[in-house]
Amino acid sequence: MDLSYFWTGWSPLWHTLLIGSVGYLTLVFLLRGTGPRTMAKMTPLDFVIAVSLGSVFGRVVTAVDVSLAQAVLALILLVAVQWALAAARSRWNFMRRILDSPPVLLYYDGEVQLKALRRHRLTQVDIHTAARQSGNGSLADVQAVILHQDGSLGVIGQDSMGDGSSVLPFVERHH
Repeated sequence: MDLSYFWTGWSPLWHTLLIGSVGYLTLVFLLRGTGPRTMAKMTPLDFVIAVSLGSVFGRVVTAVDVSLAQAVLALILLVAVQWALAAARSRWNFMRRILDSPPVLLYYDGEVQLKALRRHRLTQVDIHTAARQSGNGSLADVQAVILHQDGSLGVIGQDSMGDGSSVLPFVERHH
């Protein structure tokens, strides 16, 4: 049996300690510095960045052939790309259309939007579940169910609809 499976010397251990601690602190400072948007409920853009950061961090902590400078640069690069895309998304509609999934109306005013359910691989059971989880025992008490950008389902009750300004832009798309 090859002993390198158990021990390869002190150098890789010191490397892992250095890269792991500096990389972790770098991530904390980067994410703290970019504001709460980076850690909010995840849009597809945020999810991709989070997975990429986790993957890069996991790789650089255990890879002996990655320098500290390269590890820190990789983390900074990913956070900078996320920040730049988020800034572009907030400034230009065409970037929002490229990067975001708009909210989708699944149920409105007593009508299930079957086409929207099929397109997003959901069922009427999902609508009923969302209604129950929001404290509604009947769809009669629900005005709208919306699929949010982060994949969660939002329920708007009859008494909370108001003028519908946050829902009505999505109603026209499905009627």
